[in-house]
Amino acid sequence: MPQLLHIDSSADLHTSTSRELTALFAQTWAEISPEHEVVGLDLHRDPLPHLSDAALHYAPRLRVAGEQPTAEAEALQALVIEQLTAVDVVVIGAPMYNWSIPSTLKAWIDYVHVLGTTVPFDTPPLGASAQPMAGKPVVIVSSRGNTYAPGSGNEGDDHTVPPLVQVLGVSMGMNVTVVTAELTLAQRIPPMAPLIEQGKASLDAARDSLIELARTLGA
Repeated sequence: MPQLLHIDSSADLHTSTSRELTALFAQTWAEISPEHEVVGLDLHRDPLPHLSDAALHYAPRLRVAGEQPTAEAEALQALVIEQLTAVDVVVIGAPMYNWSIPSTLKAWIDYVHVLGTTVPFDTPPLGASAQPMAGKPVVIVSSRGNTYAPGSGNEGDDHTVPPLVQVLGVSMGMNVTVVTAELTLAQRIPPMAPLIEQGKASLDAARDSLIELARTLGA
């Protein structure tokens, strides 16, 4: 039974662009067949606590003397990692908040990026034991109020997508695809009104890309 982990992090529960787009991906996935299951994880409605102990960054065998998180904290981390491990595909709503990601999404990242468990450290650079998430498809859906496309003059200000690609793709070995919807503030901020149509086109392109991706990854 193919499983999709559908993650949202937007604090906007009503008009969020990233929520709309991840929902479209999940709906398209679920419509492929009755066997295609969606597992929801709403990090705004049910936020994870921030790491209670820095030792959670490391597999137990890599901790030094005196580093011992609580059993509850270790159990929660194991549950979050198990949820990610169990699914076949992941879609993540990652809206740009102050040029970065929502803190709720950062908390999730801190739970799943663990040296010696999900990331190579004292293990060989290749192999399932070193990178258990290697090759797992993850679709990052990033909405942003402005444009950060190459040549826009703002491309260096995007601190939303690059950290996610670094952690999930480079470090954990996941197969990352990024879909962006830009200029979401064009209809809210009067000086951006000339960019409304460009924003609509960006949203339409994101919708089309996500439908195609869901069908391809769910095939």
